[in-house]
Amino acid sequence: MSGMADDSCDIFISGGGVAGLAAAAVFGAAGLSVTVADPAPPVTDAGSDGADLRTTAFLRPARDLLVEAGLWARLEADATPLKVMRIVDAGGARTVPRVSRDFDAATIGEPAFGWNLPNWLLRRELAARLDELPGVDFRPGVGFRGLLARDDAALVTLSDGARLRARLVVGADGRDSPVREASGIGVRRVRYGQKAVVFAVTHSRPHDGVSTEVHRDGGPFTLVPLPDRDGLPCSSVVWMVRGPEAARLMALGEAAFAAEATDRSAGALGPLTPVGRRQAWPIVSQMANALTARRVALVAEAAHVVPPIGAQGLNMSLEDVSTLRDLALARPEGLGEREMLDAYARRRHPEIAARLAGVDLLNRASMAGAPPLTALRAAGLAALHDVRPVRQALMRLGLGALGRR
Repeated sequence: MSGMADDSCDIFISGGGVAGLAAAAVFGAAGLSVTVADPAPPVTDAGSDGADLRTTAFLRPARDLLVEAGLWARLEADATPLKVMRIVDAGGARTVPRVSRDFDAATIGEPAFGWNLPNWLLRRELAARLDELPGVDFRPGVGFRGLLARDDAALVTLSDGARLRARLVVGADGRDSPVREASGIGVRRVRYGQKAVVFAVTHSRPHDGVSTEVHRDGGPFTLVPLPDRDGLPCSSVVWMVRGPEAARLMALGEAAFAAEATDRSAGALGPLTPVGRRQAWPIVSQMANALTARRVALVAEAAHVVPPIGAQGLNMSLEDVSTLRDLALARPEGLGEREMLDAYARRRHPEIAARLAGVDLLNRASMAGAPPLTALRAAGLAALHDVRPVRQALMRLGLGALGRR
C-alpha cells in the first residue's frame, strides 16, 4: 500500500448491515465525514433473495439515538410497540404453561420496552437516510481489503482499488470481521449446538403488544409483535433449537411445520400460520479479545455476538456507536487517537462482558430439559417476577445501557 490516499474522511466504516448503516447515520448526523463500504449491496425488499427476514426490537434508549440521527421519523410508522414481555415456562410433561408472568413496561413508567421492525425494512430506510446526509459516502458492492495504521490516520484499501485516509476505522463487519482480522485481534467463542429458526406467522388472537417467550427445552420460542398482515394479527418468531432439530424443522412441509410451531408456542396466540420463508441461523456467543487497535474500534458483531434473547444484540451495538460518537464530539481533535480508543474500551468492555455472561446464563437455563432443572427454572421465573423491587430492577436493566450515558 502506498502512502497516498485518494480520499480522506473522519471515519471509515467497514460493514453495511443494520449496525454499520446506523453507525454511518449517527456519525453523519453529528457532522462527521463518513465513508461506509460493504461488499454486498443491502437487500431492501422482503421478497428478494438474501433478504434478512429477522426482526430487531429497538429498546427505548436505542430508539432515542435513532431520533437524534434523524432515523426514527422514517421508521416509526412501521414499528410495533412491545408493551409487555410475557415469559412462560412450559417445561412439564406436555407443552402447556406451568408458570406465566408479565413484565409490563407501564409499571416502570415506560410506554413500551421497545419497538419491533423487520431487518430488511431497516436496511431500506437506513440507506435512504444516508442519501440525505451530505457528509456520508455509502459504497455498496465494495469491500474492505486492508489497512495501514499510522500515528495520524489509517490508510485503507478497498476491493475496487480505492484508497482512503481515515482518522478512525470502525469495524462493523460481522462476527468474522475482516477489520478485526487485519488488526490482529482474536476472539473467544462459545458454540451452543443451537440454531435459530426464524419466520413470521399470522394467528387468530391479537398480540396486544405482548412479546411472548416460551421456555421448554432446547431454547426459547419467542413471538414478537408485528403489524397486521392481510387483515390478521402477525408476529415474528425466533425458535431456538439444537442443530439436528433445526434441520428437521426446516425440512417439514407447511402443514406439519405449522402444527409443530403451534404446539411449541403453548397455545399463546392460538393456531399459528407461517407466512413467507424460513431461515436458520447458528447460535454462538463471542467476544473480541480487544475492542480497539491502532486507529481502529470494533462495534456490533465484530466486537460481540450474543444469542437472540432479550433483544440485546443490536441494542448493545448501538451503545457501542453512541459511546464512540460521544467521545468523538467531546474531543474532536482526538478522533481515533489512543486516548479516545482507550476510553471507549474502558466504557464498553465491562458492560459487554456482563451482558454476554447474563445472556449465556439465560440461554443455558432455557436449554434445560431435565425435569429437576425445568422445575428450578419455573420456580426462579416466579420468584423474579413476584418480588416487586427485583421485578422492576430487572425491567430497567432490560431497557439496556444507553440510558446511562
